[in-house]
Amino acid sequence: MEFFKKFILFLIFLLIFVSNLTAETIELRILYINDFHGFANPYKPLGSEKLLGGVSHLAEMVKKLRNEKPSIFLAAGDMIQGDNWANLFEGKSVIELMNAMEFDVMVVGNHEFDFGLEVLKQRILEARFPILGANVEGLELLKPYIIKEISDIKIAIVGIVTEDTPVSTHPKNVKGLTFLSPEKTVEKYIKELKSQVNIIIVLSHIGHYADRKLAEKIKGINIIVGGHSHTKIEKPILINETIVVQAWEHGKALGVLDLTLMDGKITKFEGYLKEISPEKIDAKISVKAIVDKYNEMVDAVLSEKIGVAQTDFDGENVRKKETNLGNFIADIIKKTAKADIAIINGGGIRASIKKGDITVKDIYSVLPFNNYIVAIKLTGKQIKEALEHGVSAIEKGEGRFPQVSGIKFSYNRDNKPGFRIQEVFIGEKPLELDKEYSVATNDFLAAGGDGYKVFGEAIKASKDFVIIGGVMKGQKVIYSDSSRYLRDVVVEYIKNEKIINYTTEGRITEIKD
Repeated sequence: MEFFKKFILFLIFLLIFVSNLTAETIELRILYINDFHGFANPYKPLGSEKLLGGVSHLAEMVKKLRNEKPSIFLAAGDMIQGDNWANLFEGKSVIELMNAMEFDVMVVGNHEFDFGLEVLKQRILEARFPILGANVEGLELLKPYIIKEISDIKIAIVGIVTEDTPVSTHPKNVKGLTFLSPEKTVEKYIKELKSQVNIIIVLSHIGHYADRKLAEKIKGINIIVGGHSHTKIEKPILINETIVVQAWEHGKALGVLDLTLMDGKITKFEGYLKEISPEKIDAKISVKAIVDKYNEMVDAVLSEKIGVAQTDFDGENVRKKETNLGNFIADIIKKTAKADIAIINGGGIRASIKKGDITVKDIYSVLPFNNYIVAIKLTGKQIKEALEHGVSAIEKGEGRFPQVSGIKFSYNRDNKPGFRIQEVFIGEKPLELDKEYSVATNDFLAAGGDGYKVFGEAIKASKDFVIIGGVMKGQKVIYSDSSRYLRDVVVEYIKNEKIINYTTEGRITEIKD
């Protein structure tokens, strides 16, 4: 009997040993970027003297890493809008670039809609790779998913974008579209795909916080490659059985995720962010030629020197606190509209201004959106409601955080959203809830963008409200000039002032328990 037991154990060991010998081990590499925003050229982030980014250097690193093992190259949204290099050509330059770099697939981001639906459709048709949007209804050119086969491994890639897109781009840009729940959409496609493929990747543009929630709630996702929140995840995060990654912003880092598979299943993973810098990486010549071609066109338009900044103007912290750049722009809006106060969204400010000479290009980088100045009448109660909304998601770094002029307020983030605003002053006087004030902003917020419903509702409450030729008119609208974009107003202001110097001055104060 003892011999028989030993013999059985020996057979089991032998079967396992032989099985391991015959099991096929495959290595795959996933390369990824997100929130590129058209930053084709290297630049020095505010407070740093080190050049980072540069898409021709990124392309060379992608080429090198692709040559080492079977790879797939992904883009997690917000690729075609942001920097002047992209905006002056409505994203056409970025798609040409991505075609040359041989991206495998991209998910649409909320800012892909910023040039309007007709332009987005043209960009999708120009792309030599699929663009995904599983939770977008009404735009048939977006595919819900693709299946790619690499080294006999079948990979499904499902693309989702934030359902807040209708409030994070101008509402007119998504007219006729419906944005479904990312969570329910992913659940639907996992059921459909899980029996067909070895790996399911969610290519996500919903933000890292939402990615984590998705990984916690839904089984069957192998990998989430994220975007939208510009999160710098140095090493992959494992939540339940889902690997979650994201690669910062602007092509300053390339995400690398290496997988080992046995019998079609992931048995090991490791990853990192590869910093992209012209100091460390040669440029890929074919890509550099594309960058240079569009640089020449941009410089021809935007190289004019218009003034001098006597200090750095901070555009990096506009989503979480008062900044001198936020004050500067809000003041210009208030003065232009001759309003009592101004409230703008920090997310509308997309770059900093370095100390020294200022060019038109600098201002177009700071204010890339085609927004114009609007001023409306709001009660003190509505102003407080707007400020409550503005500080309601400061923990997530969302673009709704307010930059203001003519107003001072304090808030406590430890209180629950809706109850965070403490004292509010208009000029030197406390806010009167029943009094009506003139409030300058941009047409994006005036239409309810970034979730500022109070603006849109106040305007539309006017019986005579109408939009004629894209211009808002009505009893509550006291200023609306769509003939000049905000960035051009700022350019003209700097030309007149010549030298600008701004500080923070306690307009926004955080109270801590």
